[in-house]
Amino acid sequence: MKYNLFIGRYQVPGLHDGHKKLMQTVLDEGKNVLIAVRNTATDKKNPFDASEIASVIEQQMMEHGDRVKVIIIPDIEEICYGRGVGYGIREIELDAETQAISATEIRNAKNLS
Repeated sequence: MKYNLFIGRYQVPGLHDGHKKLMQTVLDEGKNVLIAVRNTATDKKNPFDASEIASVIEQQMMEHGDRVKVIIIPDIEEICYGRGVGYGIREIELDAETQAISATEIRNAKNLS
């Protein structure tokens, strides 16, 4: 089974609407999704470790069964590729409102309430 890879730092409360729309675009095409959660350091702004975040995302995406997998990867600095790598790399453009979603703003709003 092949998957389409999404890599992110993601934070609790997990996937926001922008993430979900991106992934749903791929699922609607009949393709599978692999969500790679970067294992970043915890701090005041990000107090949840990668296993907690992965668990939340798994719960959010469980309705898709084995069409969605969640893994934890070491933190990365950049993605490098050579020619003829055997897979595509694409940017999915969504509507302007969705593209403007800021996870930082969502977290800040929750901390203020």
